[in-house]
Amino acid sequence: MAGIFNQAKDLFKLQKEARAMQKKMKAIRLTGLSDDELVTISIDGTQEILDLTIADELLNPESKRDLIRGIKQATKNAQQKLQKEMMKDMDMSQIKNMLG
Repeated sequence: MAGIFNQAKDLFKLQKEARAMQKKMKAIRLTGLSDDELVTISIDGTQEILDLTIADELLNPESKRDLIRGIKQATKNAQQKLQKEMMKDMDMSQIKNMLG
């Protein structure tokens, strides 16, 4: 009986830690830019898009390819910034544990 109680207690602790981590991730705000800086994307730590800004010059059918490229670049830039931000919070022991 004590084993089940301890498992439930551990599960509750893990759920609490997961909620705290999710709250922390939602609080992170990063902005990525396309190479030409005509597209910006703001994301939170869960990679949810919060805002997207597109320069007017990309909003015509002839610029469709440039618009797509800009969105991809801005998204990648924001994701790279997020990875760097996440690495700042990890200590070496956590990284070693993740690598095995």
